[in-house]
Amino acid sequence: MIPESHDSRSARTTPRLRVLAIASGGGHWVQLLRLRPAFENCEVTYASVRREYAGDLDEHDASRFIVVPDATRWDRWGLLRMALRVAWLVIVRRPDVVVSTGAAPGYVAIAIGRRFGARTLWLDSIANVEQLSLSGERAIRHADLVLTQWPHLAREGQVEYRGSVL
Repeated sequence: MIPESHDSRSARTTPRLRVLAIASGGGHWVQLLRLRPAFENCEVTYASVRREYAGDLDEHDASRFIVVPDATRWDRWGLLRMALRVAWLVIVRRPDVVVSTGAAPGYVAIAIGRRFGARTLWLDSIANVEQLSLSGERAIRHADLVLTQWPHLAREGQVEYRGSVL
């Protein structure tokens, strides 16, 4: 048996954390982008509802950008189509962590990701000043951590306030 050299041990790298960062459009997407520094040294797949959002990312991240259909709770077929696409994304990418700032695509990714063993974080939109969003309320059942950016919306054991981060 030949001992490993110091150089061969230092050449090993730990696997990078696989993150799925997903949000619907508009302010949800803008707030998700503000979290990019937290994803440094991670293998990130970004997902949102408009192809042109890839332009908000650098070339490397844009190459890992996935478009998912947008849907609302009033569009049952659209929700099903979106849920199937998000499920496919979670199954294929196998993220270690799913992070979302909302709305429907993020909620679905959190719910499905958790079932596949991912750690999950829901960060409710800063725009929800008076109450948690509908998707945020639903995410409580599935997310490992739900954060609000308003102290008066925190609920012990369900929703945490750790400062206005976005």
